[in-house]
Amino acid sequence: MDFRFNFFTDENENKEDTHDETELYSPKHKEASTEESKQAATGNHQDDTPKTKFCFKAAKEHDIPKDLNKLLEDKVLETVSDMPYVKVSVTCLNGSDEEGIISKSVSSHSDLIPGVYEGGLKIWECTFDLLGYLSEAEIQFANKTVLDLGCGAGLLGIVALRGKAEKVHFQDYNSTVIDKITLPNIVANCINEGHDRKTSMPPSKRPKVAECLSDVPTKCRLFSGEWSAVTQLLLSSNKPFSNYDIILTSETIYNPDYYSALHDTLAQLLDTNGRVYLASKVHYFGVGGGIYLFEKFVEERNVFKTSVVQTTDKGLQRCILEMAFKGSS
Repeated sequence: MDFRFNFFTDENENKEDTHDETELYSPKHKEASTEESKQAATGNHQDDTPKTKFCFKAAKEHDIPKDLNKLLEDKVLETVSDMPYVKVSVTCLNGSDEEGIISKSVSSHSDLIPGVYEGGLKIWECTFDLLGYLSEAEIQFANKTVLDLGCGAGLLGIVALRGKAEKVHFQDYNSTVIDKITLPNIVANCINEGHDRKTSMPPSKRPKVAECLSDVPTKCRLFSGEWSAVTQLLLSSNKPFSNYDIILTSETIYNPDYYSALHDTLAQLLDTNGRVYLASKVHYFGVGGGIYLFEKFVEERNVFKTSVVQTTDKGLQRCILEMAFKGSS
């Protein structure tokens, strides 16, 4: 059986042949016909792949260290495609992967293991689609509260931070991802962004690293765990909480077994007039989920109105879905 384990997107991922990216579980469906693809996308396809039961993982809020500079010690930073971001290399985890998600993923020949590892070490293709859309559509983050749901490397939330959001929260299923990837990425990109803005200023006028990072402890909160558990933690916490103006999420609807928990999370955490921006492939072979199946699920719940605001036909078709409460302005 062929196996390719790439934690992060490389320059070839946006080319026409993207089937490895979409094959999330074994067995793989490499030779699905065009007609089968159409049927699967509309929810009419009879998928014999064993269904995954939704798994519960306790929620945890992660402390932000006082000395943020230490988070980048011994870290290797890599540029993200042609975008103005950097990311922490997953190879830096070494023996600090307490959940063992790397070894488990390698041994199982999969980028995803339901209930164990949900793909947070990899920047998935649709994340780049959503990053591009947020820029092209000039989505405004200033003074907004934002949630990066299923954040992984945290690039979507980092965009909100750079856009002067008032609060940005990050959530990923795995605690290892939050501690070793998301938080260091936030720090690295805050430093990078601060320095980029001031390159034309003399050294004496440029902000110190501590100044670039001063907003992180006050603006950011980080959570790991299953969506429902994180929602309850937020709503029951003694810390002040207000519903989010914007929720950003990418490649989180690959498994229909998760739809109910995701839908309820969005319904409970989104502000009355808030917006969800969700990026997804049309269909995930071998798992059964996809944009049209999720839209149908949402329609049946009759809580949100949805609109596909962008479609990408290069390679496997991908979409960006905007969601808002019915009756909202």
